[in-house]
Amino acid sequence: MSAIITDQIRILNAKNFVAGVASSENSYYSFIGLPNPSDVQTNWDTDPPTPKDSFDQERSYYDSMIAMKKINNADIRQVVTKRTWKSGTKYDMYRHDYSRSNTSAISKATNLYNASYYVINDDYRVYMCLQNGTSPDYPNGQISLDQPTFTDLEPRAAGTSNDGYVWKYLFTIKPNEIIKFETSDFIPVPQDWNTSADNAPVRDNAIDGSIKIVTVQNAGVNVGAISTSYTRVPINGDGNGAEATVVVNNDLKIDSVTISSQGSGYTYGTLDLAAGGVPVATTPAEFDVIIPPSGGHGADIYRELGAFNVLMYSRLENDTENPDFITNNQFARIGVVENPLAPNSTLPLALDKASALNAIRLTGIGYSSATFTPDATFIQTIGTGLTAAGRVVNYDQTTGVLKYWQDRVGFNTVGSAVTDAPYGYEQLEFTSSPSTGGTLVITPSTGSNLQIDSSFSGFSTSINNRTYNLGQDFTNGISAPEVKRYSGNIIYVDNRPSVNRSVNQKEDIKVILQF
Repeated sequence: MSAIITDQIRILNAKNFVAGVASSENSYYSFIGLPNPSDVQTNWDTDPPTPKDSFDQERSYYDSMIAMKKINNADIRQVVTKRTWKSGTKYDMYRHDYSRSNTSAISKATNLYNASYYVINDDYRVYMCLQNGTSPDYPNGQISLDQPTFTDLEPRAAGTSNDGYVWKYLFTIKPNEIIKFETSDFIPVPQDWNTSADNAPVRDNAIDGSIKIVTVQNAGVNVGAISTSYTRVPINGDGNGAEATVVVNNDLKIDSVTISSQGSGYTYGTLDLAAGGVPVATTPAEFDVIIPPSGGHGADIYRELGAFNVLMYSRLENDTENPDFITNNQFARIGVVENPLAPNSTLPLALDKASALNAIRLTGIGYSSATFTPDATFIQTIGTGLTAAGRVVNYDQTTGVLKYWQDRVGFNTVGSAVTDAPYGYEQLEFTSSPSTGGTLVITPSTGSNLQIDSSFSGFSTSINNRTYNLGQDFTNGISAPEVKRYSGNIIYVDNRPSVNRSVNQKEDIKVILQF
């Protein structure tokens, strides 16, 4: 038994995913993580390893997560392959019947969506090629010479070169969407095509089963009368009302076919020369009547262009009001989490940004000059024979806030067990209330010993009459991550060469999901 899953289910899945992100019942977050990639693999920056997909690895991704950014409805779009118009290039024309046995003339695509049948111009307007100059003399079409720039609702030629191309204007990409959703390989399609007022002129101009193009496959021999135009030649099929003007040249061959009335309701059709008054030819001419997608050209842009890819966008910026995205360190992993939870809760996380790191507030003489080497291990003796260990992510000398993550105790960063864990085999948390034999002392990489500020609680602190927001809420000098660890589903992971973050830096993250 032979079966296929069609491209339409891919488009449906992409639509449903976008709708799921937009739903108030869900929350999706992009994240950055892994500040210590060289511990995992020494040549990480030149050859990042392929991410692993397992429940165990998912927890490991959470362990080294740094911060998260919420993905809203305005941060996600369906996207399609970017094909930029270039003079002198041959493009495929739209056809309804590309398949393994009828490949596209230019790209040899076995389906419509892999064919090069639409373009984006210099002004970010998108057009579909309805005719590429295909004729008996040019069975594979011609090169395109005139860049389409018009916004007319009906298809037409783009210029005066007579290159044979007929273009259909679809939409213009807005400037803010160019910034967010254009990449070197993809362009966005408009949001809410079926309801948006911006798209209404093109959408409402679509007619289901209307005929725009008839190509001449064989011009025939001894067709009609010399240099004669035959008008109102009907197109027969399961629709009605479509007619064409057929021009016969001096050689008694079909010179051109132009649609004079597009009709409606066609899923197949043929040009009826006899009914149009064209005398019987010695060798009959042959034509292809091109059938539009359901609803007509422009009715459903996602189906017409094959929008089965989704792009999610996040911008990471340093924010003094909410400094969740640290500086003076690096990240080498990005990803997406579905429905993470708020800490100590069963409710979805709702923050726009969230720190995934632990933090402690330090005090003591020299805290403003002490340093903590990024990725180094620091410890606290929390009781007799009990040691908490953390890995440095960032230390703020102004506020005394040390952000850190905890590696898997008894295991190395790759996840392999070790025989002699230096701080024991139990992951212990830092505390402002150590037990007997414990201490609040934290030793920096350079400088005098500091202590956890067990008297400090709050989200901000005042230093020299200036208020500093810390990005996390502290209780007795200790702050937990703003997301419930290991909650939700990590649905995307990308290991990449490390990115060093600085104070004046921002990053645009664009994640492509292919359905």
